Amino acid sequence: MRLKKRHPLRWKWVLIVGVIAACWAVVPSMGPTPWAESEETYQGLKLFSDVIELIEKNYVDPVDSKDLIEKAIHGMVNSLDPHSSFLPPEAFKELQVDTRGEFGGIGIVISLENGMLTVISPIEGTPAHKAGIKAGDQIIKINDESTKGMALWEAVKRMRGPKKTTVRITILREGEGEPKEYTLTRDIIPIESVKHKVLTPGYGYVRITNFNEHTTRDLTAALQELESGTDGFKGLVVDLRDNPGGLLNQAIDVADVFLEEGVVVSIKGRDKKHNRTYNAHPDKVKRAYPIVVLINEGSASASEIVAGALQDHKKAVIMGTTSFGKGSVQTVEALRDGYGLKYTIARYYTPSGKSIQAEGIVPDIEVKPMILAEKEKSKTASGLFREKDLKNHLEAVPGKEEDDLYSPEDTGPESKRPDSSSRFGPLDIEMLKKDYQVRRALETLISFEIFKNIRG
Repeated sequence: MRLKKRHPLRWKWVLIVGVIAACWAVVPSMGPTPWAESEETYQGLKLFSDVIELIEKNYVDPVDSKDLIEKAIHGMVNSLDPHSSFLPPEAFKELQVDTRGEFGGIGIVISLENGMLTVISPIEGTPAHKAGIKAGDQIIKINDESTKGMALWEAVKRMRGPKKTTVRITILREGEGEPKEYTLTRDIIPIESVKHKVLTPGYGYVRITNFNEHTTRDLTAALQELESGTDGFKGLVVDLRDNPGGLLNQAIDVADVFLEEGVVVSIKGRDKKHNRTYNAHPDKVKRAYPIVVLINEGSASASEIVAGALQDHKKAVIMGTTSFGKGSVQTVEALRDGYGLKYTIARYYTPSGKSIQAEGIVPDIEVKPMILAEKEKSKTASGLFREKDLKNHLEAVPGKEEDDLYSPEDTGPESKRPDSSSRFGPLDIEMLKKDYQVRRALETLISFEIFKNIRG
């Protein structure tokens, strides 16, 4: 019998199996269930090492073991949910750049939909927004390289770069026959997240485009300016449409600006150490005026925390269309050799205990955008994808089937996306007045003021 030469990789798995066996030896009282689970893990590791060895020895072309293992880990983690990922050193560094709040790029929020790189929303004032990139666009090429099967971090890395350098992206837009190529000049992505205007005397408008480290400070300054008007302040529109989220602490603090007490958001995971409840605190400024919060399918994560808190505490009327439904919490762990792991550890819950995950925030008053552009076919009501449309998304409640959570999609006439300039362009009072959802929000506030003064 010919003896097979032991491969070094085999010894790594033998060592792992030895560790598992040692654990069994020191904890015999754990019972049959841990034993069965460890045995299953052991068999899986054996199978994995067998496959690696066979490919290394027999595949038609030479292969890199490290590359194979990395791809295997990628596949394992990516199968969990759309927001978990294994981060090679370059990707881990890119993530750390994100936390500093400034980088060179083109300015889009992206996700993977059926393996295709899809634009969730362009960021206001960035090269992508100025070029006309729209929510729902599919990026099929970056610098002539196909994005099919490309990891999210790889796409981000290719689109980022120093200011004034260029990148070419090819867009496929539903309703248009041919792909279109854009050559974009990278810029420093702006971190300004709060803008405001007076809609009409006594009524203010605040747009929050993302949640960064300055959002609460900038919101407080904007409110002070609006509230100090000579006409008296009667109501506020807070626009969270197409806000992809950001820092959790800023979402909590923004909600706290309007709340005096009670739960803002709670976080619950399988491990109790991840469970947290965040509460509001009394404010020096009591904001008793009526508020309308605008949301849509592009409102995600931190935006949904704010909208859910204000809705549950009856502090604001939520208007628009159901939000994205990104109600999961991720953490990032540093691994050896510069690698990182981003994975989901918990779900967000509104003050009433409702899960945001895959359900989103349902508005108190549904107001779809008016037709301001050509008819555009879309997968969701306003042309944006929701969390529940993403492959491997988490359910709102662990183990609960999707059919128990959602009603069938509306089969009526499709809505159209409004002119994106009313959301992403510099604040222009005339454009705001043409925005149907903003007009409806303002009418609601004015109606409240009228009814308040009517004697029954």
